[in-house]
Amino acid sequence: LQISGYLNLLANTIDNFTHGLAVAASFLVSRKVGFLTTMAILLHEIPHEVGDFAILLRAGFDRWSAAKMQLSTALGGILGACFAICAQSPKGAGEVVAWILPFTSGGFLYIALVNVVPDLLEEKNPWNSLQQILLLCTGITVMVLLSLT
Repeated sequence: LQISGYLNLLANTIDNFTHGLAVAASFLVSRKVGFLTTMAILLHEIPHEVGDFAILLRAGFDRWSAAKMQLSTALGGILGACFAICAQSPKGAGEVVAWILPFTSGGFLYIALVNVVPDLLEEKNPWNSLQQILLLCTGITVMVLLSLT
């Protein structure tokens, strides 16, 4: 098995840990914020996990082993949620959320921008770049609209 498969599993576990942090902390804020965060992470995770599965197959894992390893990385999410809940102060969720949500959202924004901006800069067709920017703005608009309801 190639080392890239194991590195992918480690990165996926850390990613799932931050997702667990975000989901638990957002539910500490309110049920609405928790559901919105959960939906956003689920929409992100579906293609992400399919891609990780393909990376594991390419690294030499068979289908069953790759599926088991992918499932084991989900424990990182459970650990992240437990950590956020255990870190909750007896005074309330304000102290926990004060650092968890900015930490996780900043990490998600950083990763998204590190992946998106270089591709936009390398794109030769301005129409494709414009489409990607419009879709990015559409996503931001949807998030704003959901936060207002």
